Amino acid sequence: MSYPVFFDAVPRISFYDPLAEFLGATEQGVLQYGYFDVVRLAGHSCPTVASAYWATYKALSALYPDATPVRGDIRVEFRRSSESGVTGVIANVVSMLTGAMSESGFKGIGGRFDRRERLFFSVAMQGEVRYTRLDTNQAVEIAFNLQQVPAPPRLSELMASCLSNTASPAEVTEFRELWQERVRCILLDHGNDPAVFAVTYV
Repeated sequence: MSYPVFFDAVPRISFYDPLAEFLGATEQGVLQYGYFDVVRLAGHSCPTVASAYWATYKALSALYPDATPVRGDIRVEFRRSSESGVTGVIANVVSMLTGAMSESGFKGIGGRFDRRERLFFSVAMQGEVRYTRLDTNQAVEIAFNLQQVPAPPRLSELMASCLSNTASPAEVTEFRELWQERVRCILLDHGNDPAVFAVTYV
């Protein structure tokens, strides 16, 4: 399976998952996710999927500066409703990474490992997404402004041609390369740019 080489350059996220340890899924409950994992979950790589992955990476780096994040012990809240814009897409990625689920999530075993009541929408906040450590109640909000990373000039034109099936093979290739180049730019060139990804302690 081939994919853009920059996927492997994006920093990975490591977790300790007590449920994975309890059930013997991984040694000592260690789980690690990379950008390609969320691409496979979503079925595509785009600025929205990239921002969901990177917002989670930034938030967990801030909340766990000297420790491994505990999967399933993180509450995630969104300013918008799940039906608004791309919020649902972002939430799916964030839920997969953090283990945070709504009331339909995993109910636990013997009163432990409950993943429900960890994912909420339409919550008043300044940022787009709030991540909270349930063991300390420390929280950070992430705001992202992808407009600060403009799309290549020909991208819209090429997308229109591809959607209407009038693009040549060379134009299809160019469109795909330019699309993924913007994703690469968001993650690797602007991942630590506060004008694109702002982290605020709450």
